[in-house]
Amino acid sequence: MIYKMILTVMMAMALLTFAIAGSTPKFKDVLETPALKSALAAKSLLNGIAVAGKRLVSVGQRGHILYSDDGGKNWTQVQVPASSDLVAVYFPTPEKGWAVGHDGVVLHSADSGLTWVKQFDGYAAARIALSYYTAHPPAGRPGGTAAVSGLQETIQRFVQEGADKHFLDVWFDNETDGFIVGSFNTIFHTTDGGRNWQPWFERTENPGLAHLYAVRRIGQDIFISGEQGLVLKLDPGAGMFRRVKVPYPGTFFGVTGRTGALLVFGMRGQVFRSANGGQSWQKVETGVSVGLTGSTVTKDGRLVLVSQGGDVLVSKDDGLSFQTAKVEKALPAAAVAAFGEDTLVLAGFGGLAIRSIK
Repeated sequence: MIYKMILTVMMAMALLTFAIAGSTPKFKDVLETPALKSALAAKSLLNGIAVAGKRLVSVGQRGHILYSDDGGKNWTQVQVPASSDLVAVYFPTPEKGWAVGHDGVVLHSADSGLTWVKQFDGYAAARIALSYYTAHPPAGRPGGTAAVSGLQETIQRFVQEGADKHFLDVWFDNETDGFIVGSFNTIFHTTDGGRNWQPWFERTENPGLAHLYAVRRIGQDIFISGEQGLVLKLDPGAGMFRRVKVPYPGTFFGVTGRTGALLVFGMRGQVFRSANGGQSWQKVETGVSVGLTGSTVTKDGRLVLVSQGGDVLVSKDDGLSFQTAKVEKALPAAAVAAFGEDTLVLAGFGGLAIRSIK
């Protein structure tokens, strides 16, 4: 009797072990797992927003991408081939756009955001960086990030991390020429619409490998902003991003402005303005003490900044001064897009919202 009881218990334990083993979920790579549809996608965390012709496109957590054809009143979620968190989106033309995010993911749309394909990811980034710098040692390039001595260690770490890369912004000058930037001085350049990417790690004066948060053209020049007061300006002749000195050591989350008015903005409501392409700077008082996280330029040329505290700041004098706009309800924002004459569409922790700045 005792033997039978022991045998029964052993069989039960074996069956339980088998059931547990059989029910253990297999690892699913987010880069190969399509984003799930959610009825609450428009109210979830959304990090980026862009205008694609007459359409708005927003991107966010778990690979969510949504579009609106009625100025942000209604949103439709689309199919996305990866479920990595998306951070930024940019459309240089009404049809062609790119979205980037964690795991080194780069998505491309050729139909105003209706469909997306995965164009690049962290695995490909590591392979391409290793292959490129093996074939093209940067010995002859002066003033690079880690010069010659440290770049190989940087590439080695980049490869060992696998897909664990974070792209934080994307910008294209046209439908073929663009940059993606991200954590620890990650930067790639394409001249063929993203079919091929070239690493530019040694082409930035960023020896501390500070994170790169934003890349934009302002007037005739291309700028990158990052942590620890980093602002870089492209020297086209040398093919290098040269450091521009700014009198602030904190993080700059973004770059905005118009010809003759360059602004960088970031932590603690800090804004600095340059009227001469970054040669000299003046601090702009904002009255805000939280991080400024997004920007846009309205149709009539007003500069708009939004904060993680829900502030909406508007400048009518090319960034010399800002006033706080009265909005019906504050939305902690990560990004903003101007749409129409006086309408802003904000993306952030609470999803998407329309605000008027008349």
